[in-house]
Amino acid sequence: MRQFLPHLRAVSPLMISLALAGCASTTGPSSMLGYYWQSVQGHMQIMQAAEPIDRWIARTDIPPALRERLQLAQRARAFAVAELGLPDNASYRRYADLKRPAAVWNVVAAPPYSLTLHTWCFPVTGCIGYRGYFTEAAAQAEAAELAAQGLEVEVYGVPAYSTLGYMNWAGGDPLLSTFVAWPEGDFVRLLFHELAHQVVYAKNDTLFNESFATAVERIGVAQWLATQSTPEARKAFATSEARRSAFRALTRSTRARLAAIYEQKEALALDDQALAAMKSEAMETFRTGYAALRTQWLNTSSGGAPQATTAQVAGYDRWVAKANNASFAAQAAYDELVPAFEALFERGGRDWPRFYDAVRQLTQQPQPQRHEALRALLSDTQHLKETPGA
Repeated sequence: MRQFLPHLRAVSPLMISLALAGCASTTGPSSMLGYYWQSVQGHMQIMQAAEPIDRWIARTDIPPALRERLQLAQRARAFAVAELGLPDNASYRRYADLKRPAAVWNVVAAPPYSLTLHTWCFPVTGCIGYRGYFTEAAAQAEAAELAAQGLEVEVYGVPAYSTLGYMNWAGGDPLLSTFVAWPEGDFVRLLFHELAHQVVYAKNDTLFNESFATAVERIGVAQWLATQSTPEARKAFATSEARRSAFRALTRSTRARLAAIYEQKEALALDDQALAAMKSEAMETFRTGYAALRTQWLNTSSGGAPQATTAQVAGYDRWVAKANNASFAAQAAYDELVPAFEALFERGGRDWPRFYDAVRQLTQQPQPQRHEALRALLSDTQHLKETPGA
């Protein structure tokens, strides 16, 4: 069973329509055409592999665990529509066995002294801070080219991606074997996240889009677990969520420290040697902090069972081993504005249609203003919490 990683919750809005008008490329027209072809071919292979869930359930040659999970998906899909106001359309009513560990492999990159992601620009989606490939080899080749330019890079497998509803006419986005066996809470939250991308999408704003969808998944899975799940599933999710929260706190503090260091490059005119030493110290502190967390997770206390197994922390191990500016910057897109969206949901009386309308209104503002509005909302909420008698 695949570990549900803190930075892979969300999906790449790799649009099949991105190729209709070409795409920006740093390596020339031939690369652009190659990317066009692999995008179309890869997506069509997934669509062709998908069959209606009812047909899968009726088969006698599938494992009982898969049948039960597909039935769970049908219940979660209905819950998403009835309770969360998510789209009632063709998406996630079919299933495809991809026979590989990821749907796509994302490439992210950032400069050696910056947490600003390198971007690629596509029709419909606009400019985004990652590029998705349907084979890992192609992703690694792109990463090598970016590394040769002096950028820090990361390649990571993504369990699913969204076509933002544009392919519902052709059957919609299917459930995939790459995440169908995840623990119930993680499986359901990813489904909610994917559907959220079909509700609101702001062009050229990865941070806004992913933070919004992550907020929907967090609030939605809490409602699901409280009303639809078993005590065992709730306990398992709470345990894994505690690990995620601790890891997010560690990476958040490290990002802040790295950002402060990089800001000094201009303010104090530090040379690369001084910056490199400060950066190295921050990264070493991060690894030391993770080692302490890992020990805590694996240790057995008071004769009970450990919080996690080595298999459950393996994904964190890999992330930490490769951690660089690109991986920290990519993770920020899924975390930074989430509390602000959660505050917006509360301000709207926890009413889903009202929340979605408020988010759509934000998309009408220029990007800096919408980010500023969300951060102001979060600041106001925190102030109220800290004010006695508020």
